[in-house]
Amino acid sequence: MKLTRSTLTLALLAAAAAPAAQAEIPIDVIAGSEVSFEGLVQADFYKFDSDTIDYGADSATDLDGDDYLQELRRAELVLKGKGPGNIEWVLGYDAKDDKFLDANIKYKIGGNANHFLQIGQFKQPGATLEELSSTKNNDFISKSSITNSIGTPRRVGLQYNIGDANWGVTASFFGRELTRNREHGGGYSARGYWAPINSAGSILHLGINYTDKDTDGDVIRLRARPMADMVPTRFVDTGSSGLRAADRNNVLGLEAMWVNGPFKLQGEYMTTDVKRYGNFEDFTGDGYYVSGLWNITGETWGYKAGVPTTPLPDDPTKGLWQLGLRYDTIDLTDGAVVGGEMDSITAGVNWYWRSNFKFMLNYVAVKQEKGALNDDPNILEARMQFYW
Repeated sequence: MKLTRSTLTLALLAAAAAPAAQAEIPIDVIAGSEVSFEGLVQADFYKFDSDTIDYGADSATDLDGDDYLQELRRAELVLKGKGPGNIEWVLGYDAKDDKFLDANIKYKIGGNANHFLQIGQFKQPGATLEELSSTKNNDFISKSSITNSIGTPRRVGLQYNIGDANWGVTASFFGRELTRNREHGGGYSARGYWAPINSAGSILHLGINYTDKDTDGDVIRLRARPMADMVPTRFVDTGSSGLRAADRNNVLGLEAMWVNGPFKLQGEYMTTDVKRYGNFEDFTGDGYYVSGLWNITGETWGYKAGVPTTPLPDDPTKGLWQLGLRYDTIDLTDGAVVGGEMDSITAGVNWYWRSNFKFMLNYVAVKQEKGALNDDPNILEARMQFYW
C-alpha cells in the first residue's frame, strides 16, 4: 500500500496526538484465558542520495526516478492469552505485509517462565539477538544486514527452553512459515546464552546460536538491501537463480552485549555455509555489526529471556532520548559466486514519548562492491511509530 505524502502526514499526526494507552489492552476472560490485545503501526520515509540505482522505485521493475520512498512499514495486530493454568498463547498478524507473526501455544513447566515447551510459529532461536528483541524497540530503523539476509525468521515448529534469569538453552525443530508462499525448508535451531553480570544498570550478555536447514528445492538466494527495509532492489545479491544445487544451509552466530547505566554496546557475527552437490563448490558468506546506544536522558536497559528490554521514559512528558551509532558489514562473495560486499555506517536519534509513541531519524552511508561495480548511496530515514 503506497501512501501519498499528505495522507501519511495526517496519519502520523493523528498517531502522535492520540492519548496514551496501556500495553496489552485487556479484553475479557474466555475459557479461563485472560485475553488481551496489542498493536504496532510504523510508517517510514526514505530520502536517497543515489549513486547508480533508482532505490526510490515502487518495485524492481517499475522505475519512477524518484529519490524517496514513503510507506506504511508495519501494521501488526496481536491477541494474547494467559491461562488456563500454565498455558500462554499468542496470535499475531501483520496487515501491511499480509502474513502471520507469532502464532503459538506455550506451556510453562512447573509455572516457570524460563522452562517451557512451545508449539506453533515463533522466532527461531538461531535468529540474531536483535531479531529476538522486541520490534518496537529496534535501535535503528533497519535491522542489521545479517539479520535481514542470513538469519532464519519465524517458522512453524516445536521448541524447548530451559534456564533462569541469567542463562538459557533453547532448541527447536521447524518446517515452513505459516503464511502461504513464504519461507520453506525444514531444519533445527539452537541457542545458548549466559549473563555473568546481570543487575540493575549493569549487564554482560554472551551467546551462541546455530541453525541447519534444508534449502527446499535445492536452491537458495542470499541478498541484502542497502539498510533500507522497503527498497525492492538489492545490489548485493547472489543472483535471481540463487545458489543452485544447494542441499543444506547452516548458520553459526555469536552475540555479545554490555550495558553500563545509560550506555549499551552490542555486536553480532554470523557465518553461513551452503552445502552444494555435483560440480558446484560449497559457498560461505558472513557479516557482523557493532552498535552503541546512549540514553541521554539517563534510563538504562533491562534483561529478560536473553534479550535487552527498553524501559519507559523516566519523565513521560519529556520522553526517553537515545543517540546511536552502528557499523555493519556483509560479504556474499565466495569463489565463483560474486554476490557482493556491503559496508555501512548508521547514525541515529530515537525519541520514546510517553508510553506509546516513538520517532526515529537515521542517516546511513552505504558502500557496496560487486566485482568491478560499485554503488554507494546515502540515505536519510525517518520512522513514526504508535504502539499499545
